[in-house]
Amino acid sequence: MTRIRDLRRAGRWVLMRAMRVSMSARLIGVLLLAAPLGEVAPALALPAAYSGEAAAPSRSQARLNQRVFDRVWSEVRSSYYDPTLHGVDWNAARARFRPQALAALDERALYRTLNAMLDLLDDGHASASPPAAVRRQEAQFARRAVMGLVLMRGETPDDWTVERIRPGSPAEAAGIRLGWTLKAVDGRPWGPDVETPEGRPLQLVLTDEAGARHETTLTPRVMEAVQPFVADTSRPGVLVLRVEQFDKGLGPWMGGALEGLSPDVAVILDLRGNPGGRLWEAESVLTCFLPRNQAWATRTGRSGRAVVLRASGDCGDRRDPLANPVAVLVDQGSRSAAELTPAAIQEARRGVVVGEKTGGSVLIAQETNLPDGGRLTLSRADFVTAGGIRLEKRGVTPDIAAPRSVAQRRAGDDPTLEAAIAALRAEDRAAADRPIGL
Repeated sequence: MTRIRDLRRAGRWVLMRAMRVSMSARLIGVLLLAAPLGEVAPALALPAAYSGEAAAPSRSQARLNQRVFDRVWSEVRSSYYDPTLHGVDWNAARARFRPQALAALDERALYRTLNAMLDLLDDGHASASPPAAVRRQEAQFARRAVMGLVLMRGETPDDWTVERIRPGSPAEAAGIRLGWTLKAVDGRPWGPDVETPEGRPLQLVLTDEAGARHETTLTPRVMEAVQPFVADTSRPGVLVLRVEQFDKGLGPWMGGALEGLSPDVAVILDLRGNPGGRLWEAESVLTCFLPRNQAWATRTGRSGRAVVLRASGDCGDRRDPLANPVAVLVDQGSRSAAELTPAAIQEARRGVVVGEKTGGSVLIAQETNLPDGGRLTLSRADFVTAGGIRLEKRGVTPDIAAPRSVAQRRAGDDPTLEAAIAALRAEDRAAADRPIGL
């Protein structure tokens, strides 16, 4: 975020050029924006922590909790991009949170403790993801059982809002609507540690905007894989490239989608709700639009060494940048690579950015596997644009403000997209009216 994506591959550091989106206590919903609910897994018994019984973890669980906590604490101390840890007394943090972690009865209690400690860094990328969330993320673009909900976390760990509903899914059939809040699944508050197994009915409790309670039962079922990249040619003279996240292969795919495009066709990159992904893929996307080797950002790691990032990625067979008019759509859910990309295009005056201000989650992070199957996302480098702007906690301000309300989304209206099309057409008319020097 930056990760650009919230979870790390098995047992190795992601390459320094891999960015990831993080799952801090504030931004944990970002992960689920990219990860619709539902996965084949055994049902979980309700732990004692939620059934009112007094209990303590088994010795083996306490030992595992200790290993997980100590790995997280040590990684922060030795590898965080700011060696001063923003002034946080990390030894005091260990004394405060370690006893809580060792006493945790389940994944939820352990990872809430870990993330409460990581929140001391005031860094949206520093986060720990429980094993269930890791499994869900890794199966994100696979054929699998789903409820069909995409959730965004709010101000508290139990506050989750329905951000999207997959067409044809059990959630749509159950009448769940955008903007509702998911309060409980089978009597337990929703969290990223909850499994949603195929074929087992789930009892959901939601509330609408007015606070009215809605109870429903739905059964996760297998649906075909969601495509991470989609090209939409349904509008005359416009190519809309919808990117769910900056996943492997995005650059070559985009190069192919732009191949042979007529010069009078406008290109719109839709990065709304995109949590980021791989830094290399962001660089590849920019290579499709900026002059090759043009500097677009600088990253600085723990050692203080600065590395200039250039448009030198993989845009398929393209050797020259696209000359067509370009717009980028963003919103509050656009993070990491989905902020770096519009910022670079905006700063280079290569296109217009339309929508809402982005989340401001733009450090370069890597992930580490944890002993229980969870993962730690940790910022390893700072980031500034080619113009020297630090986007962390600042975000990208669009050239044209065009927010999209929940009511408009429910109705299928898209004023953000329409504003981008209008801006590109106005720019095209203005170019046509300019006098030609002889």
